[in-house]
Amino acid sequence: MVLAETDWCDLDHAYGTAEGTPTQLVALLDVDQRARSQALGHLHHVVHHQNTLYAATAPAALYVAAILLDPRTALPVEKGPRDFPGPMRAELLGWLDSVANAADNQAEATMRRFGFPPEGYPPFVQTREIRPLLFASVSACFDDHNLHVHEAALAACIPLLDDPRLHHHREAVAPLLREKLAASALWQYQERAVEALSAWGEDTTGLEVRRDAFEVVNRPGTASSPADWIVPPQGASDVPF
Repeated sequence: MVLAETDWCDLDHAYGTAEGTPTQLVALLDVDQRARSQALGHLHHVVHHQNTLYAATAPAALYVAAILLDPRTALPVEKGPRDFPGPMRAELLGWLDSVANAADNQAEATMRRFGFPPEGYPPFVQTREIRPLLFASVSACFDDHNLHVHEAALAACIPLLDDPRLHHHREAVAPLLREKLAASALWQYQERAVEALSAWGEDTTGLEVRRDAFEVVNRPGTASSPADWIVPPQGASDVPF
C-alpha cells in the first residue's frame, strides 16, 4: 500500500527526487542476492544518507517495517568486513534502528542546541509520528530464531521507546535488554543495552561492556552500515551539505 499510495516523485532523498526508490524497495525481496544488496545500499546511501532524514525516509521505513516478516528477508546479503552478521532481516532492522536514532531524544536535543527546532523539519516530525507502527513490526522479531535478528530487533526498539506513547513497553523490554542484548558477543550491543537500561532508570549492577582492545569493527552504535559514511561516486559532486 505504501508503494502505491505514495507520490514518490514529490519526495526527495540525498540525491534528488525519490522516483526510483520504489523499484529499490521492491528489490529488497529479489531472488538475486546482488539485487537485494544493491537495494539495501540504496536505503543506507540515498534514502538515509549519513543518518539524515529526508522526505522519502519515513515512507521507506514504513515499507521496510511491513516486509520484516516476509520469508525472503531471511535470505543473505553481501557483507563487508565491518558489517554486523545476519540475513537481510537483521540488516533491515539495523536500518530502522538508524532511522529511529535520527529522531530520538538525543537527536532532538542536538538539533535544538544548534538552533534547529525539530518541529520545523517535516522528515523529523514524520519519522516520530510512525514510531508506534515501527515498534509493532520490530517487536514482532523479538522471538526470531536467528540470534542476529533477535539482537538487531532488541537494539532497534531502544530509540523507538523514546516515544512517550510507547514508554509502557519499557517494563517488558528491559529484562530482554539485560538478559539478551547485554550478553551479546558484540560489544556494540552490550553498550546499547547498558546505556538504555541506565537511561530508563533500571538497575545495571553487574553489567559490563566487554570491549575487545583489538576490536577492528568500528561500526556506529546505531547499528547502521559503516557504508553510510561512503559517498557513492556518482553522487560525490552533489553531497547534501
